[in-house]
Amino acid sequence: MFDRADQRGTRSVEVLGSTITLPVERKFGSVESVQTYCEQVLALNWVGETWPRATVSVMVRARAGNTAAHYSNDTIAVPDDRDGRWALRELVVLHELAHHLGNPDSDEASHGPEFVDRYLTLVDEIIGPEAAFVLRAMFLAGGVRTD
Repeated sequence: MFDRADQRGTRSVEVLGSTITLPVERKFGSVESVQTYCEQVLALNWVGETWPRATVSVMVRARAGNTAAHYSNDTIAVPDDRDGRWALRELVVLHELAHHLGNPDSDEASHGPEFVDRYLTLVDEIIGPEAAFVLRAMFLAGGVRTD
């Protein structure tokens, strides 16, 4: 939906009968710019107050292949070749940061309700409530638990 809005030059979309103006999603030009962005997000006061793991640094590195971004052991790996540039975008980076901010000692599912809540909160506060509304609507339509 965000890609189509960029391609068509119109940011208005209809979701569940509501017309929403999608906010602009940041795109990154390099792994280094993703690293800087992650550091800035983790340094936000409200992020630190909400999730204790915001004090733990995350490292961003290039990933071989272009089919997936990945989070493991305080490291975010993103494809950075031409075909993998889809991963150098804010929604993907916030998804990986939502993994980082979870408690590594908990038994929560990697994409379970706690993760979804963190992801939606990050999207809501950083990209905007319209983006979070669209994601929440798509998650609910797809059967994803959000609470």
